[in-house]
Amino acid sequence: MKRLLAICIALSLFACKKEEPKDYATISGKIENAHESNILRVFQGRNFEKLISLNDDGTFKDTLKVTEGDYNFQHGNQRGVIFLKNDNESSFNADYTDFMKSIVFSGDAEDINNFSIQSFLISNDHFTEDLVANGSKAELDEAIKNYKSAYEDLKKKYSEIDSTHLALMDKNIDGTLKQLTQFMSTKLATRSALPEGSPSPIFENYENFAGGNTSLSDLKGKYVYIDIWATWCGPCIKEVPSLKKIEKQYDGKNIEFVSISVDEGRGYKGDAKAAHLGWKKMVAEKELSGTQLFADNGFMSEFIQSYQINAIPRFILIDPKGNIVNADAPRPSSPQLVELFNTLEL
Repeated sequence: MKRLLAICIALSLFACKKEEPKDYATISGKIENAHESNILRVFQGRNFEKLISLNDDGTFKDTLKVTEGDYNFQHGNQRGVIFLKNDNESSFNADYTDFMKSIVFSGDAEDINNFSIQSFLISNDHFTEDLVANGSKAELDEAIKNYKSAYEDLKKKYSEIDSTHLALMDKNIDGTLKQLTQFMSTKLATRSALPEGSPSPIFENYENFAGGNTSLSDLKGKYVYIDIWATWCGPCIKEVPSLKKIEKQYDGKNIEFVSISVDEGRGYKGDAKAAHLGWKKMVAEKELSGTQLFADNGFMSEFIQSYQINAIPRFILIDPKGNIVNADAPRPSSPQLVELFNTLEL
């Protein structure tokens, strides 16, 4: 009897013993049609990074010692954000071919994570590429109004999210809307100052990589698609493969593809001569096609200033008569560029 009583007491103590919280977070899930790298990178700026290997079927699971907060993750060229906290078990499933739209989070903090991704998706619904490229002030105001309404509906759907995280998301949304408004204000001002059909500003005697000098007047009779870029500009370099593809697609058509470098020393310790040599080297090494020109005075060149260019890459389309078609044309990577070209008699 005493032995039975002792066993019962021991079992009772064991059952009531509080489990110690884990000093790590667990992340798991599955990525369909995974990128060939088979790596999921989880990071938080320069403070934290962990590489997680995917299994052959796209599943993954690992532990991470973290400081509570939002973390970025990357698989191939797709990215997302996940809230992590030690002692939490979080999971997500996604399809790499339609990554952002297919992500579904589960486990701890699933409401926070699903709310975050849904707020991003509704922003894409309202702030479309067409709006950014061609939208008016009235259309922008309407998009912002509708987005705010959709965001409020989203907050009602995820009403259990803690006030601290919600306040942080509200702050991020306000910041994004301010940046978008400022960005669009600049684009709208450019369109107003350089409207379609007006005579284009000109450039004269820009150095041509192929030899000699080239002026805009030399290209009259053709449409001219101009890429303003620099060797130090990451987003500029990212457009190169798409630009090459477009150039091949319209080879033999009545259009000239012109790239104008505004290299003037940045990325070369302020050395303008080194920047000039760097331009020549990159054009050769990357086998850049089209007409490759070098602006006479970097960002301070008269042509660049006349087009109000203070950020690159920037793309311009001019008609055969030397008039502006679009002073802020779509990028080579944008499907809208082909749509625009298809409206022209090339």
